[in-house]
Amino acid sequence: MQLKKSLLRITPLALAGLLLFTQSAHAILQKGDPAPPVKLTSTSGQPITLNNYKGYVLVMDFFATWCIPCKEAIPHLNSLMAKYGKQGLQVLGVSVDEGSDRDVKTFINERRISYPVAIAGEEMQTEYGLRSIPTVFVINKKGVVVERFQGFSDQTAKTMEDTIKRLLAE
Repeated sequence: MQLKKSLLRITPLALAGLLLFTQSAHAILQKGDPAPPVKLTSTSGQPITLNNYKGYVLVMDFFATWCIPCKEAIPHLNSLMAKYGKQGLQVLGVSVDEGSDRDVKTFINERRISYPVAIAGEEMQTEYGLRSIPTVFVINKKGVVVERFQGFSDQTAKTMEDTIKRLLAE
C-alpha cells in the first residue's frame, strides 16, 4: 500500500521531468539550421532583426555581465570586429542578464564593447537552445548557423576566427 502511494506521487513528477527534458533536447539549435528570428532593441535604442545582417557573416555572442569567460571573450570579439568588419563581419552581443539594462550599459562602457548589444528575453534564449554562457553562434551570409561555440578558450578563439575567414571568402 505504501509503495502504491509513493508511485502515485512520483509518477506524475517523473513524467513531467521527462517531458521537459524531451522538449529541451529538441530545442537545441544545430549547425546547418536556419537561425531563428531575432527581434530585439539594442541598448542604444536601435531595432535589431536578422534582416539587418543579411549578406554579412554574423557572430552572435550570448553573455552575462557576471560571467568570467564571457568577459574574457569580449576583447577577442572586439578585435574580430576591428579586423574583419570592413570585409563583411558583424558582431552582436546578446545579454541574458535579467532586470534593468542600466547594468548592461555600464558593462558595455567598462569593457569598451565596439559592437551593438541587446538584451534577450527568455523566449529568444529558448529558441536558440541556450544551455550555458558564453554561447557564440556564427551565422553565414544566408542566415544559416555554421558554428556554435560554448565557453571560451584560446582554441575556441582560433577556430572561430578560421571559420569567419572561410565564410567571408565565400
